[in-house]
Amino acid sequence: MADVKSKNMAPRDAAAIADRLHSAAIHLLRKLRVRDRESGVGPAQLSALSVLVFGGARSLGELADAEQVRPPTMSRIVAGLQRSGLVRRLPTEDGRRVRLEASAKGTKILQEGRKRRVESLAKALSSLSENEQKHLAELVDLLQQIIPKL
Repeated sequence: MADVKSKNMAPRDAAAIADRLHSAAIHLLRKLRVRDRESGVGPAQLSALSVLVFGGARSLGELADAEQVRPPTMSRIVAGLQRSGLVRRLPTEDGRRVRLEASAKGTKILQEGRKRRVESLAKALSSLSENEQKHLAELVDLLQQIIPKL
């Protein structure tokens, strides 16, 4: 693990590690996302809902920015979430704007989905030795250190 912590890592090595990590992260999320089908909510709606559940109420524009989509696209996503009772619109002092907030039902769906994904991941991790799990925990700590630098 000393190589991973080394400040003197060659840029080529860092790029190779970054490429492998990027690929592994995408594959991991795709595998876990299969469990999201059980919620009955589409991926775009779940993603927007997760911003509201874990990040708090936002304006439509803020939500669109967070999800990297245009406001008209987010309007359609939010309309579907509202129809399903997963999001509610809250008035603001400026009558032209609204704040979007996850409903209790939306929060519950997101929490249950996260629980399913974590359970699937924990089951897979249980196939690793205790030492491998410890090593992976250390790597997660390193990942959490670099995330703010992205």
